[in-house]
Amino acid sequence: LLRKYRDQKKIDKHMYHEMYMKSKGNVYKNKRVLMEAIHKSKYERAREKSIADQFEARRGKNKATRLRKIARREERLAAGLNGEPAPAAPAAAAAPAPPAKQSRAAKHAAAAALLR
Repeated sequence: LLRKYRDQKKIDKHMYHEMYMKSKGNVYKNKRVLMEAIHKSKYERAREKSIADQFEARRGKNKATRLRKIARREERLAAGLNGEPAPAAPAAAAAPAPPAKQSRAAKHAAAAALLR
């Protein structure tokens, strides 16, 4: 059965070797159990490959998003050095906020003012 599956390309040589050694070691008591093990092993490999592909796609998407975010941030900083937001920086430096106990909204407003 294993030889037939390998010749039909249903299993690769690695799975063939693994199943052959197990069958010689008397792990499978009959052909039906062996076939179930083959199908289960193929399903597991396909599932792992699918999960790995999804993870790789998510990683690529996150990397592209990160690169776009960095590019936007650099554009804002470059525009801020040459253009209008330069006067806003001295106003913020004239009245620095104390670092102790600032609300979340105040922190966001301060960050937004620096980015403008």
